[in-house]
Amino acid sequence: MRYLYFGLGIVFMALGMIGVALPILPTTPFLLVALFFFTKSSKRAKEWFEGTKLYQNHLNDFVTSRKMTLKTKVMLLSFASTMLLIAFLMMSNIYGRITIVLLVIFKYYYFIFRIETIKELRND
Repeated sequence: MRYLYFGLGIVFMALGMIGVALPILPTTPFLLVALFFFTKSSKRAKEWFEGTKLYQNHLNDFVTSRKMTLKTKVMLLSFASTMLLIAFLMMSNIYGRITIVLLVIFKYYYFIFRIETIKELRND
C-alpha cells in the first residue's frame, strides 16, 4: 500500500508542477493531495517532498501558518467554484443542490475569514 501512496504522491506532485506553468490548472490543491499521499507513504517520502523547492514556494506558508496569497486564494476558489457549479447544474435533486449551495457559502466564509491573506513576494 505504501508504494501506491508514493505513486499517487508523484502523480499529484506532477500535476502541481504542471499547474505552476499553466495558470488554468491550480497548483496548491494538487500539492496538498501530494503531501497527503507522501505522508501516508512514509516519513522519508514526506520529508523529501517538504524539502523540495516546489513545496517551499507553493505550500509551506499554508501548511505552517494557514496563510495564502490572494492569487492562490482566487485560483483555488475559482477552480472549486467551477467544479461545484458544474455539479449544481447537472444535479436535479433539490437536497443535493441545497448541499452544494451551503458548501459554497462555507467555502467562501472559510477562505475569507479563516485563512489569512499574505502579500505576494515580488521577484524583481
